[in-house]
Amino acid sequence: MRNKILVLLSLLLVSTISVAGPKIEHWQTKNGARVFYVNAPQLPIVDLRMVFDAGSARDADKPGLASLTSSLLDEGTGALNADQVAEQFESIGARFGSSSLRDMAVTSIRSLNDKAILDKGIDLFSKVLAAPTFPEKSFQRNRKAMIVGLKVASKRPNSIASKAYYKQVFADHPYAIDSSGTEASLTTMTREDVTGFHKRYYVAKNAVIAIVGAVSRSQAESLAERVTSGLATGEAAPKLAKVSSLTAAVSKRIKHQSQQTHILVGQPGVHRGDPDYMTLYVGNHILGGSGLVSRLSDKVREQRGLAYSVYSYFSPMRENGPFTMGMQTKNSQADEALGLLNQVLKEYVNNGPTEDELKRSKQNITGGFALRVDSNKKIIEYIAMIGFYGLPLDYLDTFNDRVEAVTVEKIKDAFKRRIHPDKLVTVTVGGDQ
Repeated sequence: MRNKILVLLSLLLVSTISVAGPKIEHWQTKNGARVFYVNAPQLPIVDLRMVFDAGSARDADKPGLASLTSSLLDEGTGALNADQVAEQFESIGARFGSSSLRDMAVTSIRSLNDKAILDKGIDLFSKVLAAPTFPEKSFQRNRKAMIVGLKVASKRPNSIASKAYYKQVFADHPYAIDSSGTEASLTTMTREDVTGFHKRYYVAKNAVIAIVGAVSRSQAESLAERVTSGLATGEAAPKLAKVSSLTAAVSKRIKHQSQQTHILVGQPGVHRGDPDYMTLYVGNHILGGSGLVSRLSDKVREQRGLAYSVYSYFSPMRENGPFTMGMQTKNSQADEALGLLNQVLKEYVNNGPTEDELKRSKQNITGGFALRVDSNKKIIEYIAMIGFYGLPLDYLDTFNDRVEAVTVEKIKDAFKRRIHPDKLVTVTVGGDQ
């Protein structure tokens, strides 16, 4: 039976469904969790994701606490230890997952929709979320692993660059805190810190539930009540402070023994639900978000051969996330590549894209829309995001229309208002600088 389940799940993991603008239904559980549901009967599986406002932005003076808490959730519940929890999920072919980002902590379960199997999976999932035991040995082991991970990352130029970049872009804002923490904070962290963090943030009113799969609305309502029944009602996390705009350019050069220089350039960008987001998203697709056919790739890679890959992107979060440009290049040509990167951005902000560039970008974005929602996994990621950030329920339905509404003039206006080439953070990590 177990092998049969595992084989079936393996097949289902690579199966996809075709959904355009899935119908999203929304309600609240009795204790205040917000639920977002899409019926997807094509496959006999159920995906359930619970997202808590419990990312590293809530670490305060204990960087790494959110990540450590997330990593310990399935280390034990009730009389079950970590191995027994894993064995019980495996025995029914269910998959449990947990992770922590800057804005959120994400937990998930994927299971067959067979009632007996699903009931066992949901019961265990609920216990893991509501009553993790956070064993001292597991706490010590995971904390040590995170410290070792930090030491390894401290030797990697991409990690060094990313941490320095976020620190410079966000200064004293919680987004400057690296999710993996610091060696100093982890060394002094205690199990009581973890239990306190869980008690404060893993509560119903601080949670969003996304459900996608072969279950009816009434079944989804029952699942949502079950996974929150053991949680305290609690309160939603307080609003984060606004991200401050940069007042001047900042440059940080870090020496590192590497054959290439890693370059990151950017500034605070946009937040989820920002009225300028779609215009900036389409505009950036032309600038550096569309891979080898982008403006940056053409100028930096194709015409000058200064980098194999060069890119730009907006990373919207609850508050303004970063607008980032990046690449790797030979140490000897780092200054030349950086100068060209800034030149291309300045020209784009001043002049915007051509009509032909915009036309091709729109075709690429809207033509690929079906692939954005062609599986349960992708749909649940979208509806969890919609729920967590309070986006309109028709976000997916109107996506292509909003793309088509973008014009060259709108892109020029938005980039001139939101992107300031004279006030950029520049971080370079490489040799002999």
